[in-house]
Amino acid sequence: MRWTLSFAMMAALSLPLAAQQKDPDKTVAGGGKLPAGWSARTDRNAPLDNVKFEAMGGGWHFTTGPAVIVWRDADATAGALHTEATFTQTKKPTHPEAYGLFIAGKNLKDSTFTYTYFLTRGDGKFMIKNMAGGKTTTVADWTDNAALVKEAADGKATNKLEIQAGKDGKVSFMANGKEVHSMAGAPGAMAGVVGLRVNHNLDVHVAGFVVHKL
Repeated sequence: MRWTLSFAMMAALSLPLAAQQKDPDKTVAGGGKLPAGWSARTDRNAPLDNVKFEAMGGGWHFTTGPAVIVWRDADATAGALHTEATFTQTKKPTHPEAYGLFIAGKNLKDSTFTYTYFLTRGDGKFMIKNMAGGKTTTVADWTDNAALVKEAADGKATNKLEIQAGKDGKVSFMANGKEVHSMAGAPGAMAGVVGLRVNHNLDVHVAGFVVHKL
């Protein structure tokens, strides 16, 4: 009986700590609207009301509750491409959360959606994954790289990310002008829409987002 009571007390005491460790999607005032020509998809079909994506300062600014991808249909490519953008994490998140580019987007508005994404986060790591219908497979797991700038004490960090997919099928992932990963694929394997991804509960500014079709 004493063991049962002690176990119950320990379980009860652990509940506040577990609650503190959770990081639910934030409520974002003024969300739910998109600039002309843009589409969006949130993870797990969370309400877009808690995503604010707007033109700002010659670039684009994200304030997110749920994680989201945004894209323009005009940025679809036949596979050979070079895309780049400079990302500034403007506020320190509760824990490291990521943002970056995606390529090879297909069927983005239905349940069979797929894309490949390249993200960084404030601790100076990068990651590459393939997304298919809400399930991910890892190309490169979280990896430190000296090319990436880590967040400062105020939580700010700025990094330029690039992806180049050649007509020969080679795909290069670059951070601040240095290749951090590459992979081979069939020519044209990266065909599809190019866009941006920002994970949950972040405040991120994006400048110089361009898509060059090679």
